[in-house]
Amino acid sequence: GYYVSLLAAARGHRPFPGLATVLDMKNRSLVRSHDDALEGAIQRSLRNLKAEDFTLSVYFGRNVARQHERLAHLLFEMLPAPFLRARFVKTDRWRLVRVGPIQARDIPDTHRDFVLEAARQYLAAPPARVRRSKRPRYHLAILHDPQEAQPPSAPETLARFRRVAARFGMASELIERSDKGRIGEFDALFIRETTYVNHWTYRFARRAEAEEMVVIDDPRSIMRCTNKVFLAETMARHRVATPRTLVLTKENAMAGLQTLGFPCVLKLPDSSFSNGVSRVDKESDAPGMLASCFETTDLLVAQEYVPTDFDWRIGVLGGKALFACRYGMAAEHWQIIKRDADGVHEGDSETMLVEDAPKEVIKLAVRASNLMGDGLYGVDIKIVKGKPVIIEINDNPNIDAGVEDAALGDELYLRIMQHFFWKLESR
Repeated sequence: GYYVSLLAAARGHRPFPGLATVLDMKNRSLVRSHDDALEGAIQRSLRNLKAEDFTLSVYFGRNVARQHERLAHLLFEMLPAPFLRARFVKTDRWRLVRVGPIQARDIPDTHRDFVLEAARQYLAAPPARVRRSKRPRYHLAILHDPQEAQPPSAPETLARFRRVAARFGMASELIERSDKGRIGEFDALFIRETTYVNHWTYRFARRAEAEEMVVIDDPRSIMRCTNKVFLAETMARHRVATPRTLVLTKENAMAGLQTLGFPCVLKLPDSSFSNGVSRVDKESDAPGMLASCFETTDLLVAQEYVPTDFDWRIGVLGGKALFACRYGMAAEHWQIIKRDADGVHEGDSETMLVEDAPKEVIKLAVRASNLMGDGLYGVDIKIVKGKPVIIEINDNPNIDAGVEDAALGDELYLRIMQHFFWKLESR
């Protein structure tokens, strides 16, 4: 079939299917390269089916059932061939798992009259160019958890990432924990749910890295940034400015806090988004708080308490500053996030262009994040006695519409998707 089509094209004939279609039939990634129009048609056409497995026959772009005509037409646009058969499987939604040609002898006898009529109509019409959907160059998976109370990116923001990815020829799909087995279908993974080491986010990252995919957040960044002990030791070894910080064991914990003085801050090694971070206001509170913390960990990080009206959050991507934001403290609280019986409360935020932020803050953020890797980071910095100090480095920083993108707008998403594209192109 390949050589018949090749020779026919070379001799000026109009082969059907054409050479490109014959090659596409051998492309295993074809089933994951469909566009939003086809995806929508799949869900609408099959939504009333009770079965979880369905096969659709397409004859010259048509199907014997009228309700599947639109879907058959779009499959024909994707793969223009006389006789096609597509298989769909339903999990959380209907998915196209296979599409390819069938021989004339595989057409059921009950379909033959319909097929002959479809062929007559198609061949009698003037030759027309079939609109071919532009195939994505790469496929990006965006891991998220729709049930997460405080995700790093809200649904509206994820939609913006997807829209911008398409401008770089990257098809994107939102995936969830249950999609781990599908990782091999994609070229890149973007994790947009809170990461932990003993967690499926880390396992996704490891699996994607093993598949030689471009990954943000990569496993190394997750391991380094989600552990406050590693951060404390790394900052100390490289002489990066931080508030006075100690790593505590049960044996030296009380003496360590007395050295720092009160109030001071306790951090569980795997704390994030202000969870697992508490303030010890006076010495008499320390024994009970230490005992509670050591129930779940062997080591604790204790840090000098440095009150400020706001924290700097500098976004860093690939070793370059991406955005600069000032997070104000929550009302009547010492952190930017306050959790109580009434819910979660956050302070005000102000985002600006990187060039408008203090140079020493940007320089320190880039230097510190480079010790973690070359991915996407959110570096938290306080100004203490006129000098910036690192509070922590997050591997999975918040990026949300109206906050972190307030200064750059769509340019923020463009730079992140461009980073993925360049990484993929370099491979």
